Amino acid sequence: MLKTILKNWFYFIPGALLGGISGFFYWKYFGCTGTCIITSSPIRTVIYFGVMGILINQMCKPEKIDNKNPTA
Repeated sequence: MLKTILKNWFYFIPGALLGGISGFFYWKYFGCTGTCIITSSPIRTVIYFGVMGILINQMCKPEKIDNKNPTA
């Protein structure tokens, strides 16, 4: 049970961490201090980039191949 949960979350964690860290540095060096919706707050920037990191990481996730029933 725990093994399957960790296996499913294995691709979420690195994407969220790398996205959050890059979001913090983006806010620190390029973020605005005015009325920007995402980059005016470090918390919003970290959350936004963390979600984007998860989505990009999910695109790179290898697909499960079923060798028992080949289609071609």
